[in-house]
Amino acid sequence: MKLKTIIAAVFLTLSITSLVSAQLQLNGAGATFPAVIYSKWFDEYKNMTGVQFNYQAIGSGGGIKQVTEGTVDFGATDGPMNDQQLAELKSKRGTDVLHIPTVLGAVVVAYNLPGINGLNLDGSTLADIFLGKVTKWNDASIKKLNPKLNLPDKYIVVAHRSDGSGTSFIFTDYLTKVSKDWESKVGKGTSLNWPVGLGGKGNDGVAGLVKQTEGSVGYVELAYAVKNKISYADMKNKAGNFVEATFTSVSAAAEGAAKNMPADLRVSITDADGKNSYPISGFTWLLVYKNMKDEAKAGALVKFLKWAMGKGQSFAMDLYYAPLPKAVVKLCEKNISTITANGKKIK
Repeated sequence: MKLKTIIAAVFLTLSITSLVSAQLQLNGAGATFPAVIYSKWFDEYKNMTGVQFNYQAIGSGGGIKQVTEGTVDFGATDGPMNDQQLAELKSKRGTDVLHIPTVLGAVVVAYNLPGINGLNLDGSTLADIFLGKVTKWNDASIKKLNPKLNLPDKYIVVAHRSDGSGTSFIFTDYLTKVSKDWESKVGKGTSLNWPVGLGGKGNDGVAGLVKQTEGSVGYVELAYAVKNKISYADMKNKAGNFVEATFTSVSAAAEGAAKNMPADLRVSITDADGKNSYPISGFTWLLVYKNMKDEAKAGALVKFLKWAMGKGQSFAMDLYYAPLPKAVVKLCEKNISTITANGKKIK
């Protein structure tokens, strides 16, 4: 009789646990850059655990805003929050926020020039295009980098983000490092006053503008260029080599950073050293409250983060992202272990 009672109790506990998991939903918002892999992760994790994710890919600026206002359980960004933003969040939410890197990705320079493949660009020329100083595809500065290409006498149509964007942050962080002119006139950030061009919302919006507009150039996360079958340029890196954006070249850019990561995991890897490094590479982060108020959600989110650091990384390369270096994973796991719920350690 006791055995039957124990078995019944076990099944009841399992049923309640499954029901709670099935009803639990974590709400997040932010970056479009990692939206492709996040969608895959959330589907896989839901199928495994029943925990649901409602993620709104509204751009990094929107993610930072919503996590600061407390309207989501987590945020996402490709441009780390600055000290002022972190202080504002803490004053409003009464807790710090952790930056948890999830994967690495490449921002590629997508272009629409029918019949032109294998375009090469360097940082200074790219900056001049987005400053409106280089206005035609057969400009001498572009021809010098592409002596074998028959570049057209066609005006360049610049496409950029219209929303607050971590992809913009990575892109302009790079331009600021390679062009003094860009640094002094525009600078870096998630939202900027663009000198020229058309604005598109999200990576999909910029990809759509480039795909529909002959003679255009824009910047998108690699997965969006591949998905939309848009050509993208090889970029000249710090070592002087033209490098294609691949998970290998992005991983090469991260090697140095992995050895010298700051404790808060906020770091830039644009214009990295290394002969094989792709120069417009970046981490993308989940923004997680260090102390959460809902214990069930806190426990579920911590379990998901641990899964993302392990099994989740195996999905990266097929979706045109690079997995985190093992050294970075260890640092992430250490920070994840500090997350609490109402001041209590999560078991």
